[in-house]
This record gives sequence, C-alpha cells and structure tokens, in this order.
Amino acid sequence: MPTFLHGKGTKVLLDEFDLSGYFNSVDMAQTIDTAETTTFSASSKSYIKGLEDGTISLAGLYSQDTDGSDEELSAILGAATTPIITVAFNAGTIGNRCVVAKAHETNYSISNPVGDVSSVTADFNASSDATANLLRSITTGVMLTAGGSIAFGSLGNLSEVDNGASSANGATALLHVTANTISGGATTIKVQHSADNVSWADLVTFSAVTASTVVAEQKVVTGTINRYVRATASTAGSSGAITYNIGFARF
Repeated sequence: MPTFLHGKGTKVLLDEFDLSGYFNSVDMAQTIDTAETTTFSASSKSYIKGLEDGTISLAGLYSQDTDGSDEELSAILGAATTPIITVAFNAGTIGNRCVVAKAHETNYSISNPVGDVSSVTADFNASSDATANLLRSITTGVMLTAGGSIAFGSLGNLSEVDNGASSANGATALLHVTANTISGGATTIKVQHSADNVSWADLVTFSAVTASTVVAEQKVVTGTINRYVRATASTAGSSGAITYNIGFARF
C-alpha cells in the first residue's frame, strides 16, 4: 500500500525563523528549459536539456508579531543576502523528506478582506550556488534533526540517516537555529558521515553559534558522501537549550 502524507505536518524554515505557525499552504515547482534541435528530414521534434528553475510560494496569515510573518517577509524582499529555505514534509522525524533552496523573494502581498482574516502570500525564485556550481535551484533531501529543543547537557549525536549507498557528487546542508538560550559559550553544530555506521568523520562544520543567538547558514561540499549521515552538536555553554534544524540534500 502507498504511504501518503497529510499537509498538516509541514514545517517552513526561513533563515533563522520557524514560520510554520503563520502559513497554511506551500507550493513548490521545478522546471527545466528545453531547446529544440529538430532538423530537416525529422519526423518528430527533438530537444536538449537546458537550465533548471525552481519556485516556492507561501500563503498564510498576516501577523504583526516580532519575527512574525509580516516582519520577516517584508525584511527579505530585495535583501542583499539571499535567504535559505527548508520545507520539511511530515516534520519531526529524522530521515523524513524535505526540499532545500537558496531563493530570492520576488513578491510579497497582503490581503485585508472586510469579512475575513488578513492574509499574506510570498513568492521565491530559487538560485543555484554559483561558487560551487553544484546546487540545483530546489533540491530534495532529508531532515537530519527532529526540530525539538535540546538542553545544553543533552547535545550530542542524533540518529543516523541511511542513504542505502554512498554518493559521489557532493551535497548541501542548511542549518536553521530558531531558538537559543544557551549561555556561557558557543555551540558547534556539524554533519558527519560514515561508510559503516561505526566510524564517523566530519563532513560539514557550521560556524560557531554564539551564546543566545539565532542564525542560519548553508554549506556546500564536493566529492563522495558516505552512506550514512547524522547531525551532531556540542557546546561550551553551561546552561540553557537550543533548537536547530538541518536539511541535507545530496547532488
């Protein structure tokens, strides 16, 4: 029997913010250009593959909260730094699917109907990573985190995700630290990989997360990614807790 998902489990992570509580619809589309190569004497048209493209559209409720939907969507429209987005399907379980993207916000709209709740929509156009020339506009991956708050003394290795085999073309990892009350020192968050689920090596090391700050960061790595991957974190802090999410996608 097929396994289907209900949309209510979706999580929307935009930079260092978990905006899931403001949205009720997410639409994602991937397209690819084709160039016609049909010549004389052909009996049917022929094409070659062109450039990939991807869009993400968010719809939900208007809120004037600090770090709410209006504040954040307004702030990133035309921003010099391109936002990073992770949309997790059936969030809360390590290994469940997600899509990750670096995407420019191209439209932000507010609707205020007289007989209904105020709402917002936002459109994003995904952009590849020109420096690595690897990242697709929108890439399907897996969540390496469950997204819950973790106390400073309980940080460590999270459950591994088994890809079934190694891959050869690199990967990207998107980190969203959405809450952080750890004090007394910085927190280091990594992605590790393993060929046998026994011996582990660091694959991605994110910038140190200073005490009581929320951040977002994307890393792109090249080469072989071993069969197993996991998230791990440690801290020099002495109190508090941190909530972090990692979407990981192989190329």
